Amino acid sequence: MGLTADEWEIVGLSLEVALLANLLCLPVAVGLALLLARTRFPGKVVLDVLVHAPLVLPPVVVGYLLLVLFGTRGPIGHWLLVEFGIRLVFTTKAAVLAAAVMSLPLVIRGVRLSIDAIDPGLEIAGRTLGASRWSVFWTITLPLMLPGILSGSILGFARSLGEFGATITFASNIAGETRTLPLALYTATQSATGDATAARLVVISLLLACLALGASGWLEQRLRGLIGTGSNA
Repeated sequence: MGLTADEWEIVGLSLEVALLANLLCLPVAVGLALLLARTRFPGKVVLDVLVHAPLVLPPVVVGYLLLVLFGTRGPIGHWLLVEFGIRLVFTTKAAVLAAAVMSLPLVIRGVRLSIDAIDPGLEIAGRTLGASRWSVFWTITLPLMLPGILSGSILGFARSLGEFGATITFASNIAGETRTLPLALYTATQSATGDATAARLVVISLLLACLALGASGWLEQRLRGLIGTGSNA
């Protein structure tokens, strides 16, 4: 089970991409979850469908759409290249963006479940005691959202580790640049001598996924217990 230097590089790149993707999508997920759970506006159903589309669309389709939008000839990608000299396609940044888009619905669902579980009476009580809307949000709403935020972000992290279709379409399969664990596993299976490498990468992928899922469940239970204890006090 000893990993080679190249395999350690793949693991490190995968963890880096998953972490950056999580940091990128978390504030967006919290904002969208609050918007969808707490407000009514024209087009809400359309927005809800769009943000959850990556859950049901083939990942290759999502990768293709990212390529169309953020490629060097795409409307956003061309603007970034001309104005700021930033090229996303076929880079580590592209792998991060693809993983963030694919994990975003899971993070939103986790956060939204926590929002839906908040007792509105607690927020109303805070407002009646003279607290401002922002003060109620920071002292009551956000702490009660933490279990969903943490569990959703860990699930999003695990999803990012396993992202394949959108990444290979938008970021390609470049060693040391975009070749994360799933892409390295795919590459190993295409080689006649890659069985041992594939086996090691499968074990590492299983371990990371189990650790992420176990951490998500443990943190959610722990935080809900602490919040429940604080509420009872």
